[in-house]
Amino acid sequence: MGIIDKTALVDPKAQIGEGVEIGPYVVIRGEVTIGNGTRIGPFAVLEGKVDVGPFCVIGHHAVIGTPPQDVSFRGEESGVVIGEGTILREFVTVHRATGEGKVTHIGKSCFIMAYCHIAHNCFVGNEVTMANGASLAGYVTVEDWATLSGFVGVHQFVRIGKLAMVGGLSKVVMDIPPYTLADGHPARIFGLNRVGMRRRGISPEKRESIAQVYRFLFRSGRPLRKAMEEIQTKDFDPEVVREILCFLSQTRRGIARWVREEVCHFEDAPSGW
Repeated sequence: MGIIDKTALVDPKAQIGEGVEIGPYVVIRGEVTIGNGTRIGPFAVLEGKVDVGPFCVIGHHAVIGTPPQDVSFRGEESGVVIGEGTILREFVTVHRATGEGKVTHIGKSCFIMAYCHIAHNCFVGNEVTMANGASLAGYVTVEDWATLSGFVGVHQFVRIGKLAMVGGLSKVVMDIPPYTLADGHPARIFGLNRVGMRRRGISPEKRESIAQVYRFLFRSGRPLRKAMEEIQTKDFDPEVVREILCFLSQTRRGIARWVREEVCHFEDAPSGW
């Protein structure tokens, strides 16, 4: 069995796994499930239908599963899902979803630092990093391996692509494509996250293919929609083309503008960008 502090309030309906540590004055209310080996710090609150995977860390004063800050919410049953090995540091807030049976989802091995906020109906992928104070509005998608630096604010329905990196204090109001670097107020794209791609073991060949695809889409002088149509007839890596076009074609907020003049400042930026 785990260790549950005598001051903690744990609902009899909660399911607590083996080896769980629950600190002083924690409140667990409702159909909460805590996976094996998870640690919950003092004064944390988990309420409603919350499913926390094994070996997670919930920091002190974190609040998980409270009703969404959404005027359309009518008290329907919804929840929060948190994947294995994810860390939510102190004062993080995660709201449950709007819509019957819907969930706010956080994937595996994420690192969500202090004071971050993840709003209703967000989908956060695996191994995502959010630095202190970063905030996601409702219905935001953050794909695997993305990084949001400190105090980034993301508008509702925006998507952050795989392995994208957003600079601190940025205001993100349009989608940030996979593998790119973005910064600014509003955020613009300044190049490719080549360091991140290398660290993730993406081969030099694929990195160059990604650069070629983006160069054609954003540097050919064609309107983006026209470039997206034409690139499918060109001799580029078809897997890379499919991945990037799939992301671009599903936008609801539009794609952030690519700022040409700054790209040369990033390490290994290809010539001519």
